[in-house]
Amino acid sequence: MRVLPVGDDALLVEVSSGEEARALHAELLRRRAEGALSVREIVPAARTVLLDGLTDPARLATELTTSEVPPAPPRERESVELPVRYDGPDLADVAAHWGVSPEEVARIHADTEFSVAFCGFAPGFGYLTGLPQHYDVPRRATPRTSVPAGAVALAGPYTGVYPRSSPGGWQLIGSTDTVLWDHTRVPAALLSPGTRVRFVPVGSS
Repeated sequence: MRVLPVGDDALLVEVSSGEEARALHAELLRRRAEGALSVREIVPAARTVLLDGLTDPARLATELTTSEVPPAPPRERESVELPVRYDGPDLADVAAHWGVSPEEVARIHADTEFSVAFCGFAPGFGYLTGLPQHYDVPRRATPRTSVPAGAVALAGPYTGVYPRSSPGGWQLIGSTDTVLWDHTRVPAALLSPGTRVRFVPVGSS
């Protein structure tokens, strides 16, 4: 574990894996809920956790580097189903990379239960994990200048859904009409860290 100061009242904690980041995030949330940690924001990422608005960052940094973080407990998580049309322009390329048919890509993807590891890139964008490592795919050599909202995409070990039109270099395998980010909704983001996600195939048009 590596703890770095960020400004006067924040810390960035670096760990070696996504599972360690999840365990640390869970432990910090537990401490805050019990009143043992005064912090404004706790933001997990792939292998880091950012703590912002700390009252005594130096003391917490010492605690974190001298204590052991317990494994994350099993989560009682919210579950979300996203209807998806497996009609993406990169579906055939992903199938070739996996050595299966496009139909099999859709089946494998839809049979997987995903979990939101962390959020970022754009409001409402969740980085979903769940596919075995051998299904990792590279990003596109040339990113697209515009990816439509609702595009279901793969990159490395992650699945994601573009919440709005934006440039992007992920492999597009499908699309959904579900709104991932709506500022009039509470909460505005449909997906949050820990949310379980299932993709449900629907018609291709």
